[in-house]
Amino acid sequence: MAALIKFRNMPLIQRAVWNHLAKSNRCISTSKKNSDTVTTAADSSTNAVDKNWVSYGFDYKSKEDDTNAHHASYFFSVTLCIVFGGLAWAYAPDVHMRDWAQREAYLELYRREKAGLRPIDPNYVSPKTVKLPSESELCDVEIII
Repeated sequence: MAALIKFRNMPLIQRAVWNHLAKSNRCISTSKKNSDTVTTAADSSTNAVDKNWVSYGFDYKSKEDDTNAHHASYFFSVTLCIVFGGLAWAYAPDVHMRDWAQREAYLELYRREKAGLRPIDPNYVSPKTVKLPSESELCDVEIII
């Protein structure tokens, strides 16, 4: 009766895995007599107490509950933190404004197009404010255009 109450209190995924493992246990008899019965390794291991068992820290009294909680917690922490955290990080909005220049350029092109101006003004910087060096100042510097 205690095992039934314990089984009902299991989470759904853990119960599904438990049912799968219980159904996949196969008993193979190697004796020539058909009436002989054999105990499975699972039955004998549940009755014996493992003397060298060290708890994972989830349950200090039951090795089975401790192992199940350990496996479930690490499975869900890896799934939730790494997988879903990675997806959230990959598809998060641009909080560091890395794409700001491209967005600003599109807005500026739209504004200039609406105003009837050229996309890029050839006199973006006034030629009067640009001071170029004279030929004597350049000397033998090679100018590559």
